Amino acid sequence: MATIAVVSFRLGGTDGVSIEAAKWIGALEQLGHQVRTVAGAGPVDTLLPGLAIGATQELSVSALHAALDSFDLVIVENLASLPLNVHARDVLYEVLHDRVAVFHHHDLSWQRPHLAHLEGPRDEPQWHHVTINQLSSDELRRRGIEAVPIMNSFDCYPPLGDRYATRRALGVAEELLLLLPTRAIPRKNVQGALTLAESLGATLWLLGPAEDGFDAELDAMLNGAKCPLRRGLPDGFSIHDAYAASDAVVMPSTWEGFGNPVLESVTHRRPLALNPYPVAKEITAFGFRFFELSDVEGLRQFIASPDESLFEQNLSVARQHFNVANLPGHLAALLARTGV
Repeated sequence: MATIAVVSFRLGGTDGVSIEAAKWIGALEQLGHQVRTVAGAGPVDTLLPGLAIGATQELSVSALHAALDSFDLVIVENLASLPLNVHARDVLYEVLHDRVAVFHHHDLSWQRPHLAHLEGPRDEPQWHHVTINQLSSDELRRRGIEAVPIMNSFDCYPPLGDRYATRRALGVAEELLLLLPTRAIPRKNVQGALTLAESLGATLWLLGPAEDGFDAELDAMLNGAKCPLRRGLPDGFSIHDAYAASDAVVMPSTWEGFGNPVLESVTHRRPLALNPYPVAKEITAFGFRFFELSDVEGLRQFIASPDESLFEQNLSVARQHFNVANLPGHLAALLARTGV
């Protein structure tokens, strides 16, 4: 069995990269491999602050060599895909030269308008590339890099949350509760969620914080809202409680590398109002049934009289194509290609 290092800007948090990296780590450990984490922030085995986004100290080549040289394989989570720390990325390239490595691409620089000027991923003969959607795989191929798509995977039998205790904690009684289970940044399109909540006469629950300097714009948006609002997850409650407490989920994003709440709404048996961003179209093509963001009346009628067959169909598709139980097999095939 191999020793494997997983490297990123940050790991162990609630961001999408950390969540998916944790699933990969669990699957690799199921296969018998020894996995250690290396990052600039988070509860990791080796903390190198120079790897972090916005690092105040530069990462040294010798420090990264010391952290990675003893491993058979290095898996890089988004650090070269979205170069938010260009110096750390370049040091990583130097340390991994002529070594076997897997680059797990969640986002690519040209997919973010404000980062499109930055260099995309590089390639070497011993490097292997994985994307979380077909769109990114196709875009890399056009740039001369072959990448295998392995879409994000999910627990298709999640714990049941406590609907009533969560709603009590939120101070929500009988009114409709619309869950927006994301951070607040421009591409998440919080205004789209507000518009839907206002049209439904629902309370909007924004689960995540504002990031990337979006605080003032979000505050202005929420101050002008014509629907009741809730912010954040109450202490002692989990994401499973959040889905249980909600009557519907909204994903109004204009862009996502994947969009985990799309599948989480399925596994938690909640109707989803979805803005058809590019990768969402890949997901729905598997056979899911969702409501378009603009279909207010369709969603309203479904909430009033749910069709259990929709939930069952969606769960069947998720269990077949997006089941975390299948992830060890996907990663075993990937590792076989690396020769590790």
